[in-house]
Amino acid sequence: MTQIAPRPGILDIELYQGGAAHLAGVSNVLKLSSNENPLGPNPRAIEAIKETAAHSHRYPSSDHAALRSAIGEVTGLDPDRIICGAGSDEIITFLCQAYAGPGDEVVYTEHGFAMYRICALAAGATPIEVPERDRVTDVDAILAGCTERTKLVFIANPNNPTGTMIGEAEVARLADGLPPQALLVLDGAYAEFVDGFDAGAAIINARDNVVMTRTFSKLYGLAGLRVGWGYGPAHVIDVLNRVRGPFNVSVAALAAAEVSIRDTEYAESSRLKNAKWRSWLSGALAELGVPSDTSCTNFILVRFADQNEAEACDSHLQSQGLIVRKVAGYGLPKALRITVGDETACRRIVAAVAEFKGKST
Repeated sequence: MTQIAPRPGILDIELYQGGAAHLAGVSNVLKLSSNENPLGPNPRAIEAIKETAAHSHRYPSSDHAALRSAIGEVTGLDPDRIICGAGSDEIITFLCQAYAGPGDEVVYTEHGFAMYRICALAAGATPIEVPERDRVTDVDAILAGCTERTKLVFIANPNNPTGTMIGEAEVARLADGLPPQALLVLDGAYAEFVDGFDAGAAIINARDNVVMTRTFSKLYGLAGLRVGWGYGPAHVIDVLNRVRGPFNVSVAALAAAEVSIRDTEYAESSRLKNAKWRSWLSGALAELGVPSDTSCTNFILVRFADQNEAEACDSHLQSQGLIVRKVAGYGLPKALRITVGDETACRRIVAAVAEFKGKST
């Protein structure tokens, strides 16, 4: 009999389920389940990707210097304190791999991104879930959940799947209240959707126990290329680079990301269009009796009377070729997460929900 077995904790990981993209027997399907940019990538990024094709036999840069420099120029951050990864998920993996292990604890909030728990268990650490307050990160609950074994604390700000966020003063209070061995990780996957928000850069620059992760998957429309980055104290970035594979980001991803970060005009246009239709969508659904918290992202989390109504609405949307995200696995069984699409997508959603509710639009 085989005695081959994975490390303790691995089999406790539930397989991550991405947003559905297809509906059997349904045509004209519209995917609004993964918070992708409905406008797609910057056309200049597409050209940059095409130009890399002839060089596919060459390894990519191992230090990502050009992309780190571009990020630094646009954001004002020190390129030497930036690390690039295959999406921000990989940076999260590096953090758990480098700082958490058996006997350590990783703290995150009850409606936090699923990868925090997955990466903690993969590293052999113990995931610790703490409550939120009305779907908003609760700093006091996080601090109460920390112990002498806490090594990492993850918060997404703005958060996924709730869309809510906390202010700079609260983030600073959290950072200053952590035990001395703990590192605060600010997941900024949706930071670009908040006008004028630095995702915590000022807090990081003033401390040595805070790091942030960022991605090109959302606002920049490069989810399929898997490219993200992180920024933090020099001592943290040095550690993460020691566990990072030398060629972890592809040539195409590096080229497209560099073009995308430099084209601030196109990015701002995408942000403004998202803000416009997010406001319209949330308002129109609220008028139909389907409320949502104020969202700071490119999605809204709509709430129903109970789980049965949420699931029935989801089934109705699917019958209309509309795929949104059920979030019972995030502790929100009465809710659905809906990506903000373009005008046509938003109007289709509202019309379908109105039909479900038996109301006119």
